[in-house]
Amino acid sequence: MTKETKPVIEINGTTYTEDQLTEKQQLLIKHVQSMDAKINNAQFELDQLSVGRKAFMEMLAEDLESPAE
Repeated sequence: MTKETKPVIEINGTTYTEDQLTEKQQLLIKHVQSMDAKINNAQFELDQLSVGRKAFMEMLAEDLESPAE
């Protein structure tokens, strides 16, 4: 028989299981997790935009250095 382990979360160095948290605390954790996901997604998109901007700047510099037709 396998022993079932409960998911744990660490907050400020203290480990909690879900059954130790109030409904409000569980909801606040979900909000924090959602915000973390949004921050990670925004950082991913910012990285894409930065790379795209760099590529366009390189194309512009190259075009400015080319003789006009």
